[in-house]
Amino acid sequence: MLAALTAPVLAQSKECNDENKAAWYDTFLKNYKGEPPAQKIAYDAAKLYLGSCPKDPADQIAAFMETKFVVPYEKMMGVATLKSDFTESVKQKKYADQIRLGKQIIATEPDNSNAYIVMGVAGLGDEALLPESAQFAKKAIEMIESGKPPAPLASKDEALAYLNYTIAKSLLKTNPAEAIPYYLKAAKLNSDLKKNPQLYTELAGAYGEGPIAKLSEEYKAKYTVESPESKLAAANINQVIDRQIDALARAAALTTDAANKKAIMDVLTGLYKDRNKSEAGLNELIASVLSKPIPEVPTPLTSLPTPAPSSTPGTSGTSTSGAAATRTTGTAKTGTTGASTTGQKTTGSVTASGTGTAKPAASPTPSTRKPRTNHRRG
Repeated sequence: MLAALTAPVLAQSKECNDENKAAWYDTFLKNYKGEPPAQKIAYDAAKLYLGSCPKDPADQIAAFMETKFVVPYEKMMGVATLKSDFTESVKQKKYADQIRLGKQIIATEPDNSNAYIVMGVAGLGDEALLPESAQFAKKAIEMIESGKPPAPLASKDEALAYLNYTIAKSLLKTNPAEAIPYYLKAAKLNSDLKKNPQLYTELAGAYGEGPIAKLSEEYKAKYTVESPESKLAAANINQVIDRQIDALARAAALTTDAANKKAIMDVLTGLYKDRNKSEAGLNELIASVLSKPIPEVPTPLTSLPTPAPSSTPGTSGTSTSGAAATRTTGTAKTGTTGASTTGQKTTGSVTASGTGTAKPAASPTPSTRKPRTNHRRG
């Protein structure tokens, strides 16, 4: 009814005279404190007043309408439109738009944790965005741990898992050793990611391309004959290879596709045999590995450990030359995600590319449902 009554006033001539100015101001006063539809009427009336009449520093009515209502209203509507576009970019999985629009939101709302979280996982949908997305992920982690809500994700653990995973993937190629702690954090949290075999093939790759490669190169450069020092160096390599075996065993235990499982098992079996001189105990390791906590990065040894009466397969060994130092392993691919796992000659490493055709786990959307694991992105 109010809109019907005021419409004729707004339809009048735009001539700046006392009658029109009074009508526009009256319409403004009746609506500017109302609900959004009424505020739109007030805005239109104010714009008619301001647009039809020359600027007059002495016109206090014009100054009031512009500074107290028109400017804040336009800012509010701009932010509302921006947030609407941002939400739509999440629904449509337009990851570059999520970064672009999210940066505009945090420019005016620096405490908007929702925007940081969405930008922090956008790199999982578009790997070209990973370096930038990882920076937002770090800030989002700080905000969540300080008490900010995990929305749009369903829980704190889920949000932290995906954010840590983004950072891990961003470091996998450039600094694999630094990526390892982030993979471990993602694997420990209660989310679907801990059941994703790709995470563990990538973790195995990070061990191979990072500490195993470094320690193996140092070993080859320093030692040509066996000595107490070479045995200690080999022991340090072996304990990292044990972590790599653990990660691949988890990937094998979680992989349901037969072809993918065979590919992972080919790599795992070769690595395990090099480390333990036998396949004995491998099946038992795979059967029980998911019931055990994922091991941390090993602390460097400063003295040789005392041999146990009976070694546990996959967790201890007596190689003095670096268990997989001369082996070239096969290639394993987890088809549900496209991640590849390849052995590296002379280092015993296993790398998980996570790039190219790789399709990481689904990016979260603003809902209470958890993201699906191993979902191929469009």
